[in-house]
Amino acid sequence: MLKGFKEFIMKGNVVDLAVAVVMGAAFGAVITALVENILMPLISMLVGAPNFDSFLVFGDVKVGVFLTALINFLLIAAAIYFVVVVPMNHMIARRNAKLGIKEEEEAVDPQIALLTEIRDSLKNR
Repeated sequence: MLKGFKEFIMKGNVVDLAVAVVMGAAFGAVITALVENILMPLISMLVGAPNFDSFLVFGDVKVGVFLTALINFLLIAAAIYFVVVVPMNHMIARRNAKLGIKEEEEAVDPQIALLTEIRDSLKNR
């Protein structure tokens, strides 16, 4: 039983997953700092409030709190996209161009390829 556990722990994908979780938590702190200390103050200069918590309050129903969370989510998603995804895509494309690697063509379904061959064969008769 312990041997199986040791084999499971020593697999590369378990270690990779653990590293990814730790890196994700650390990167989450960076993105949160970006949103809370740079983007939200910029929005508060435009709107006049750092958050929308007191916006649309009906007794115990606080629509503004949800609005603040939604805007924070959108800002975090935008920050990740523009700070991580776009630069990584450019780096990958530049590397592939330098190495002469072309983008993979979309895989054709074998049934579609066979039907295309049959159609072309019938046309040529």
